[in-house]
Amino acid sequence: MSTKTRVAALLAALIAVFALATPAGATPPGIPSEATARAELAALTVRADGSMTGYSRDKFPHWVTISGACDTRETVLKRDGSGVVTNSSCQATSGSWFSPYDGATWSAASDVDIDHVVPLAAAWRSGASGWSTSQRQQFANDLSRPQLIAVTDNVNQAKGDKSPESWKPPTTGYWCTYAKMWTRVKYSYSLSVNSAEKSALLGMLDRC
Repeated sequence: MSTKTRVAALLAALIAVFALATPAGATPPGIPSEATARAELAALTVRADGSMTGYSRDKFPHWVTISGACDTRETVLKRDGSGVVTNSSCQATSGSWFSPYDGATWSAASDVDIDHVVPLAAAWRSGASGWSTSQRQQFANDLSRPQLIAVTDNVNQAKGDKSPESWKPPTTGYWCTYAKMWTRVKYSYSLSVNSAEKSALLGMLDRC
């Protein structure tokens, strides 16, 4: 083996080791470009939030079975984590999760929540109250759009059901991505935005 070949092999090995040691960031599918997000936001109906009358999380059946023993939560934990190992019940027994909301990395799945980017209650206030149960189930378990993401549990709990005018990720560098995800989900499901929410989203997109 030539010196050049040995150096190339060493570099490849070092890159592989670094990749394994670096936790993967949560990257939900379907995040639009800034230009697309702005166009989608402009297309949304602007109106005051609807009533919370009749709302219940039970009306959004979530963490349904996706494949085999794996439900939606476990599927997102595997997608967003690095080196995730699961047992026969599909529960994550080890791995690493980087939360882009706050920049924290966790090695226990119990420290990680799966956030609904557009919270279930926020969806209810902006149009989901009129959906069928099957439509709400699709929304609550949507793996094809940027609606589900693994993040630090207490950060997710602090967010609650708040929209961007009331809550933004602690990491300001993620605001652009968060606004693009939020907008894509609302656009995909024809949900409305209130005026303060739209202004907050535009301000976050200005950071892109």
